[in-house]
Amino acid sequence: MKKVLENNTMSKQQFKFSNGVIIYPVLMLLAVWLVFWYQTTVDYGIKSYGIRPQKVEGLLGVFTSPFLHGDLNHLYNNSFPLLILSLALFYFYNKIAWKVLGFGVLLSGFLTWLIGSSGNHIGASGLIYVLFSFIFFKGIFAKHYRLIALSLVVIFIYGSMIWYVFPIKQGMSWEGHLGGLITGLLFALLFKNKIAKPERYAWQQPEYNEEDDPFMKHFDENGNFIESLPEEAIDQEIETEQSTQINYIFKKKDD
Repeated sequence: MKKVLENNTMSKQQFKFSNGVIIYPVLMLLAVWLVFWYQTTVDYGIKSYGIRPQKVEGLLGVFTSPFLHGDLNHLYNNSFPLLILSLALFYFYNKIAWKVLGFGVLLSGFLTWLIGSSGNHIGASGLIYVLFSFIFFKGIFAKHYRLIALSLVVIFIYGSMIWYVFPIKQGMSWEGHLGGLITGLLFALLFKNKIAKPERYAWQQPEYNEEDDPFMKHFDENGNFIESLPEEAIDQEIETEQSTQINYIFKKKDD
């Protein structure tokens, strides 16, 4: 029972709402929009600092590409998934959220640089695929009912994204999407600490001894339920004797 309470306490701490759950994703999205404003009004040339596959100078794009977008429609399509998935990340996986974001940008960007054929790969979609993949697979692997429910919600809303890891649309960086999907899956397998664990009851623990369980003592060797154990029956009799009050009434005998 103690371990059940510990698991419940950990889950409550893990899913605790804080201002950062909203502030950090909003600030991140604001930074992307500010860079786009600078790109369109001050220096359009920064758009060229994306990921250029197999080129040494193109490695700089691993750090800069998530903040760069081709046009307003490109930015708009990435904004809502980025905000929603990062909100879910900071609420349900707040202990490792920054690790997923930071290493996700680096690894997915490097994979894009590695497997990309040509071109200038820009946009936050690679990071979005990291979040999508991680949240979905981690919820399944963790086996916690809340995280599983989150996985189902994510796949219901964004399940169609899976098609865009294939080269089905001209001008879209499917390599970046695939790199993000692979990165999220790897993180779901590797990040095991500070994740909410499924609730385990006393009888599920390795050290559980059936003979020490007060409830199991009410069953005999044939599986029949015994309402009162012998010791309990004796205690009940003692309690009954102690609680019984006898009143004597004396009548004076007439001569």
